[in-house]
Amino acid sequence: MAAGKIDWDDLIKRQEKAFAAAGGGAITPEKEQAVLRERARLLAQRPEKDRESAESIDALVFVLSGESYAVESAYVLETLPLGDFTPLFSTPPFVLGVTNLRGRIVSIIDLRRFFDLPAIGLSDLNRVVLVSNGSMEFGILADAIVGMRSLDKASLKPTPETFTGIREEFVAGVSAERLALLDLGKIMTDARIVVHEEVA
Repeated sequence: MAAGKIDWDDLIKRQEKAFAAAGGGAITPEKEQAVLRERARLLAQRPEKDRESAESIDALVFVLSGESYAVESAYVLETLPLGDFTPLFSTPPFVLGVTNLRGRIVSIIDLRRFFDLPAIGLSDLNRVVLVSNGSMEFGILADAIVGMRSLDKASLKPTPETFTGIREEFVAGVSAERLALLDLGKIMTDARIVVHEEVA
């Protein structure tokens, strides 16, 4: 049963069982109230699988400057090798350039520069994580892709003091293994990321 929807067939069956347990005929107002309270309690309970999905996050893990980061898989469209790209003039240093992806021009963002992390040179091992929030799309340069992982939301800790500077603003939490979950929704709407190129 989807969250927020009522399974009427199941509700009717439970109501019939409740009335049968009460003798099948008219019941006292007290028993009726008890049945209604129990019904409300059952309806208010979320299915177990919904609770589990709310407590964990499926994330893609990748490496930036020797540190492990993750983004929610809901934002990830695909990963691909870093191919040919065209650098752009008059853009911030963290904009690596643009690439032609099956006819679409996609910007590539170097989060290492955006977060003021040590930038390692580019190589054949670099990957691009293509992300989208439905209205905006760009690629994130990664030193390497680690893979998919399920993160327990309850186990994530606040950003440690060692995460200084601008990246502190965009880390949603850190796991016990020092895996930093990025708040990609916040990154994609930040005015510093959204570059508007104006031609005079």
